Amino acid sequence: MANSSSLTQFLLLAFADRRELQLLHFWLFLAISLAALLANGLILSAVACDHHLHTPMGFFLLNLSLTDLGCICTTVPKAMHNSLHNTTTISYMGCAAQAFFFLFFITAEYFLLTIMCYDRYVAICKPLHYGTLLGSRACAHMAAAAWATGFLNSLLHTASTFSLPLCQGNALGQFFCEIPQILKLSCSHSGYRRELGLIVVSACLLSSCFVFIVFSYVQIFRAVLRIPSQQGRHKAFSTCLPHLAMLSLFLSTGIFSNLKPPSISSPSLDLALSVLYSVVPPALNPFIYSLRNQELKDALRKIMTGCFSGAIKFWFSGV
Repeated sequence: MANSSSLTQFLLLAFADRRELQLLHFWLFLAISLAALLANGLILSAVACDHHLHTPMGFFLLNLSLTDLGCICTTVPKAMHNSLHNTTTISYMGCAAQAFFFLFFITAEYFLLTIMCYDRYVAICKPLHYGTLLGSRACAHMAAAAWATGFLNSLLHTASTFSLPLCQGNALGQFFCEIPQILKLSCSHSGYRRELGLIVVSACLLSSCFVFIVFSYVQIFRAVLRIPSQQGRHKAFSTCLPHLAMLSLFLSTGIFSNLKPPSISSPSLDLALSVLYSVVPPALNPFIYSLRNQELKDALRKIMTGCFSGAIKFWFSGV
């Protein structure tokens, strides 16, 4: 049996055994990553360049785009590399780095989504206090707290997990390195209990955010239903429902993936669930939030029109 001092690599879960399907997964992930990079890059450019988007929601969208890019860039490139080269290996240090950065970005994203829920709550339920409760200093402090919490949470879990002796082989039931998968390889009861203690603390913190999100949306929907005009209700619902849908997908698939009973576990189900909470939300977030934000759509249209016009001028000047 191997221990952590002799392990030099881990074996990740392959998407398929057939070469044709491996190449299909490569091209599919390439398309998803390029779409996510382009969409999040456009949002970053739009928020940074357009003064109409220098608002609390614009600021939080900028931070959310950074976490989305981080999540995609942490998990997808290695999966693409393995599918293209017909391998499943990842180095020990590469696995530790991937586990750290994924947990860092995914935790920061969860807290940013909670803050964005608070933004919607204040905007709809306490509009007269919006400028006071969500001033530039308060927004900066909340975003910094989200990033710092994600960093601290990831550092503690990664250091605790990778300090454990591993004696259950080196095969992970996931297409990327994740803390729960590493814990399954541990044979240290005391270290396992220490990491479980950290998980309980993190779960309590995440649960408190979830309770806050549920409470906020209950208050939001109550306030929306009191809006007299149908157009006003439709605008409020169209702003909040996409956020709620993506948050529900992110939470439900992530929780079910880690807490499902072993009796219904299978490699194909594990892969599908992991893609749903680690790849799909970061790829869809920019589209979901830009579709319902007219100012953001106008800024994106202006950027794309400017780039297109510049390309035409460059082409004809060269000719």
